[in-house]
Amino acid sequence: MTTVATDLPKKGKGTFAKGVHPPERKGLAADAIIEVLPTPAQVKIALLQHVGAPCEATVKPRQEVALGEVVGQSEAFISAPVHASLAGKTALPCAVTLPNGRRVQALPIKADGDQLAGDELYKDILGGDWPTSGLEQYDPERIVQTVQAAGIVGQGGAAFPTYVKLTKNDKKPIDTILVNGCECEPYLTADYRLMVEAPGPVIAGALLAARACGARNVVIAVEDNKPLAIDTLQRATKGTDVQVAQLQTKYPQGGEKQTITASLGRTVPAGALPLDVGVVVINVGTACAIARAVLRGKALTHRVVTVSGDGVVRPRNLLVPIGVSYRELIDFCGGMKSSASRVIAGGPMMGQAFGDLDAPVTKGTSGIVVMTRDDVKRADETNCLRCGRCVDACPMNLVPTRLALGSRAKLWDMLGTYNVASCMECGCCAYVCPASIPLVQLIRMGKAQIPRE
Repeated sequence: MTTVATDLPKKGKGTFAKGVHPPERKGLAADAIIEVLPTPAQVKIALLQHVGAPCEATVKPRQEVALGEVVGQSEAFISAPVHASLAGKTALPCAVTLPNGRRVQALPIKADGDQLAGDELYKDILGGDWPTSGLEQYDPERIVQTVQAAGIVGQGGAAFPTYVKLTKNDKKPIDTILVNGCECEPYLTADYRLMVEAPGPVIAGALLAARACGARNVVIAVEDNKPLAIDTLQRATKGTDVQVAQLQTKYPQGGEKQTITASLGRTVPAGALPLDVGVVVINVGTACAIARAVLRGKALTHRVVTVSGDGVVRPRNLLVPIGVSYRELIDFCGGMKSSASRVIAGGPMMGQAFGDLDAPVTKGTSGIVVMTRDDVKRADETNCLRCGRCVDACPMNLVPTRLALGSRAKLWDMLGTYNVASCMECGCCAYVCPASIPLVQLIRMGKAQIPRE
């Protein structure tokens, strides 16, 4: 039996202050088992798909590459290498526009020769046995090095290089690994399907992460609108000291500061990080990638993506190669309905609408939501009513109206005064605004503009 927790962490109340309750709409894809996308003819591996420095191509055009081979690398501390997500031949680097509007260099790879696909690929990534005992044989520093070499970043959307989180800091010891399985965004069910179908690598990856950073405790946090996932994890964690924390369903429960408060009862101060309260937070998909890297020696080349929304013919959860286009995922799901009006990368609360369906999937792509004209219909913007609903909803205790005003008027000092850096861009303020003011969009614009000014 694996022993992790010698003294169990304090439990939270299962929730956090403020937040909102948007329609969940998870039923569209929740029961869709993970399917393996057929091997595409080509992928485009973005050389910047993580927080930090971009990679430089390490292969030449028309060079044969194998699945999992490093094709981009950076010497910067905050970065992550990128790998070939299929076997094939490289082409000349090109520029691609990601859904966030950023223009980055990408390395095309055309499929060639035998490919790992179908059931074999699923088994290689998620299937088979995943040990929860005997993990003490893995040296903590070696785990960190393996995670770094595998190019693993946060798969919840932030895409922060995971090895940095797992690197021990003697001044700020970590006592708890918190695995975030809340998946609070409407429509998205990729993490849910991972917890239901593949609890083994989730648990093994969490235990390995705990060993890497010296944490005594492992907690998997799941919202209570996912009873099957909770039951599956509780059965799978028997014989270990891994805890499954059932949290109340509320948005943005999946924000790492909110998850920490709800599950552990700790508060991360403004401007601080989870490590300041002894916690490292990883996503369930990230945990799976850690397990595969350490136990099977495989790099991060594929991930699970939800394709959902009333504007797509058949919502699905797909295991896809990184670098495949959004268009191919939507086409595999039957294409878009005639009522489709907007495509969003991620969920409707924090995701970003975009128009270039040839954009490549990155390590941080959690979902694609195709919304209809009725979904996106909104009232005309009016003047602020001074009702304070945005303040009541903000989980970070900010004043969104002041931040939006400062951004719109280019009052950069005001943004600093009202602590714009603490905004997590969750969208709660815009969701509750009766004046239909695009508060989060204005705040996001201001945050992007400040460095330029």
